[in-house]
Amino acid sequence: MSATPPRRVVVTGGAGFVGSWLCEALLDDGASVVCVDNLLTGRQDNVADLLDRPGFEFLQRDICEPLDVPGDVDWVLHLASPASPPHYLAMPIETMRVGSMGTMNALDLAERKAARFVLASTSEVYGDPLLHPQPETYWGNVNPVGPRSVYDESKRFAEALTTAYRTSRGLDTGIVRIFNTYGPRMRLDDGRAIPAFLTQALAGDPITVAGDGSQTRSICFVTDTVAGIRALAAADDAGPVNIGSPYEVSMLELAETVRDLVGTSSEITFVPLPQDDPRVRRPDTARAERLLGWRPVVGPDEGLKRTLEWFRGQLEARRLGHPGG
Repeated sequence: MSATPPRRVVVTGGAGFVGSWLCEALLDDGASVVCVDNLLTGRQDNVADLLDRPGFEFLQRDICEPLDVPGDVDWVLHLASPASPPHYLAMPIETMRVGSMGTMNALDLAERKAARFVLASTSEVYGDPLLHPQPETYWGNVNPVGPRSVYDESKRFAEALTTAYRTSRGLDTGIVRIFNTYGPRMRLDDGRAIPAFLTQALAGDPITVAGDGSQTRSICFVTDTVAGIRALAAADDAGPVNIGSPYEVSMLELAETVRDLVGTSSEITFVPLPQDDPRVRRPDTARAERLLGWRPVVGPDEGLKRTLEWFRGQLEARRLGHPGG
């Protein structure tokens, strides 16, 4: 682990779901934070409470264009990208551009500042895995021309580009592979399982489960994910390192848990399974535990309750005519 905490950090995608939590945690650690976001899928509401905090700066910029940040920078943490299927499927070119040009511009910034660079990659690089759970040594099973490829391949390219900057230019880099993360500040229209199930259950609508519901995901509360990102940033390891929870649940079980938590009588209905949807997903986190001393601490009961409170408040704000998520 690095003995010197960062004084100033650039977070791309800092107004997004995970990015805003990361900005807040870094400020709490005493760092100054430059939040860069073009607000394509991020929301300024996510960082509204940070705008008046000393050391916080918000730049509405597109990282696909060269970025200059005056002054010293210790870390560049690159999280910018659409991350939910409805968003990256609606914005395929933008997703590929931020994974390629956006990553290169963020790497160039880190190189100019002699900063440590950390790429927020994804469990999607494993595709529909043939090995379970997934260790970092697994190369994945990805369809390069399927509908999900715009996200999967943009992150795989970003990993390769990050590695090239490390090996050919000597840049201090790290790669973290983030597994399914949930929590407050997710958009109401996010489209992933937990936001979809919560909004449907809170409205009393049918809860729609893809396929037969047997496919699994491992869900990790956002504060745990952020702690893992910070731990890798503070280390001197190149990664990749899986950051995710070993708590694996089927989509049908998750829908039933959400229905019980909300206390609704919503029926559970089934819709076609999207093409290339992974059948299983669970990280092997042995490396994160050994290298970073990291493991998730927020259990699913607590995490889902906190997330439910957020969604309930957002839906109430929308009902009253406030912008909300």
